[in-house]
Amino acid sequence: MRSEPSDYELVAPGSLLAVLSLLADQPGQWLPIAGGTDVMVLYGAGKLPSRRLVSLWNLSELRRISVGDGEITIGAGSTYTDLRENAVVREEFPLLVSAANWTGGIANQNRGTLGGNIVNASPAADSLPALLVYEADLILVSKRGERRIPYMEFHTGYKQTRLATDELILGVCLKRRFREYFCYCRKVGARNAQAIAKVCMAALGKISKGVINDVRIAAGSVAPTPLRLRQTEQLLRGNGITDERIAEARQATVGEVSPIDDIRSTAAYRSAVLANLVEEFLVGLRAHGSANE
Repeated sequence: MRSEPSDYELVAPGSLLAVLSLLADQPGQWLPIAGGTDVMVLYGAGKLPSRRLVSLWNLSELRRISVGDGEITIGAGSTYTDLRENAVVREEFPLLVSAANWTGGIANQNRGTLGGNIVNASPAADSLPALLVYEADLILVSKRGERRIPYMEFHTGYKQTRLATDELILGVCLKRRFREYFCYCRKVGARNAQAIAKVCMAALGKISKGVINDVRIAAGSVAPTPLRLRQTEQLLRGNGITDERIAEARQATVGEVSPIDDIRSTAAYRSAVLANLVEEFLVGLRAHGSANE
């Protein structure tokens, strides 16, 4: 059954302060929406429970990308197209650009926002593994002020976050320190684009004289939340990439995840594919190290 438009109320206050005031005065009563790409799917299916919506679209305070000497701050209202077109993001954070390219078609990329992808809290979201390996911080804002938290602490369970009812994400902060890293990302789905991931992975590695100095691996669609593979990283860090070590990493990866069977795939398939992706990343990292010695 489709939704009835007259059952819903939409307001567009036009400034961040006005939105925050509304959320503070009536906490939990309003659903903030930006591009609306996820909300409209629920609305079209008659499954949108929130009846009062407040628009964040094109608020200047949210839609900006600020570049500092050591850090870049991406406004939560920045679209995937904004990410693709920003020169610093393209050069220094290619994993995020790849995720932006994967997210729906051009129309969705023009409307969907990074902040919306984070708050929607889907474990299959394309951009979230990239944010995990870049060790992003989030700036949360309300009328009470701002607070900064590590992104890896934001998701507390399936579709659950640390965002208070009167808060919004103001921006996403990324340290500018990954230019020397080998980058890898893959999305496995029914199609290359406009499909929800069966498995997605983002990884960064730094190797010198055949030894892994640093490694970061994160995956989506394999647990209730986007997941950083800490045990696999620990196994790899400080070691060479031998065939035996790759086999151990595959085994560690499978032990860290808890995928489910659903309409898109099976738990066994997701575990096997993620292990394959980890191996592909490590083979690429080994070749990258050999080519640069």
